[in-house]
Amino acid sequence: MPYVNKARPYKKEYEQQVARGEHPLRMERQKARRAMDAKGVSRVGKDIDHKKPLSKGGSNSMANLILRSPSSNRSFSRNSDHSVRSNKKV
Repeated sequence: MPYVNKARPYKKEYEQQVARGEHPLRMERQKARRAMDAKGVSRVGKDIDHKKPLSKGGSNSMANLILRSPSSNRSFSRNSDHSVRSNKKV
């Protein structure tokens, strides 16, 4: 944990995100969290996943969001050649 004995430099991190062009993407992802919180959904210990990823044209609408366990959300199915398996249902 890098910030155990000193304050975390949030302002510096924010400026770095903006400089790298990450800020708009982060804000887009946070819309999903705010939408769940506004509905009163308890997401303690769970991750919010997009059924259709934002990178593939998905949205942050409630119809496209699902709560999943962190282990299932952060792992990917792999093909025999070790490429990431498509998330389409067969």
